[in-house]
Amino acid sequence: MRRTGRVAVVAAAVLAATAAPASAGQNGPRDVHPSLRPNLVAYYDFDHPLRGDPALEQDQGRSSTEIELVNGGAAMRVADRAYPGGGRVLQTRQVNPGVTGNDDWKAGIWSASGVRTLRAFNAVEGATVMGWFRRSMDGPAAGFNAIGLAGVLTGDSDGHGVRALLELIDVNGELKLVALGRRLDGGNSQTFAADEDWRTLMPKDKWVHLAATFDFTKGTMALYRNGKPVPGSYTRTDDPWLVNGPGPHVTSATDPRGIKIGGSFPQNTLERNPCDCRMDALMFLDRSLPARDVANQYRLY
Repeated sequence: MRRTGRVAVVAAAVLAATAAPASAGQNGPRDVHPSLRPNLVAYYDFDHPLRGDPALEQDQGRSSTEIELVNGGAAMRVADRAYPGGGRVLQTRQVNPGVTGNDDWKAGIWSASGVRTLRAFNAVEGATVMGWFRRSMDGPAAGFNAIGLAGVLTGDSDGHGVRALLELIDVNGELKLVALGRRLDGGNSQTFAADEDWRTLMPKDKWVHLAATFDFTKGTMALYRNGKPVPGSYTRTDDPWLVNGPGPHVTSATDPRGIKIGGSFPQNTLERNPCDCRMDALMFLDRSLPARDVANQYRLY
């Protein structure tokens, strides 16, 4: 199902939204640990379609940033159980392998002027991306070197460039689970790649909880699987984020152009790095969570 003009509709809805989280209750969603709630900018559990338009998913975080379920709409919410107490989950996938087109199932939001409700990631010192993931593919789709999971775009992104991203990507000829971050718009990215085999970290058709943290002022990143740190190393040994000088260091003072989930270009103009995956409880926070907070959130499930 191809939807035209949908991104403009999503952006308009977001700009009109209030700062109050949708259906979250006074103290926030019940399945979010209290230590995370103040920094929970956006949160999607795929159980909250927008009334009147099931192709839009309501944000359970504080920003009310609605996202589009691109190309598949309501059919992308499927029955599965990522964790006890969970409801429906998001299905993303490549629809027509080997055919150039814009019909892949993915999710997100994009605006050329920046998404105002994501301003918490403007000039921010840290970020965290995490959620539940279940992969069903044996490697990147033909013609690609990565599998896109979830991330926050930069303020100058064409729909691919990111400020904070969790994904699987080729590192020196080997697919790796990585955290990939960029502090400055138009600047260099840094990648923290897990040491362990990606198929062990993400067994096929098994749910795992993953988190990537980004400390832009210290220039550090970390990965977590099922609440525990994942050993890894940086792919660059120089200073790609330009943090050697006096701090604190923050990201560019621009609103992100959006969020991408399950592949790039949420505005549906191009296909790249599709993910034949299921996802749930996707969280985007404006703080680099310490290990104890990641573990607390995982144990809450």
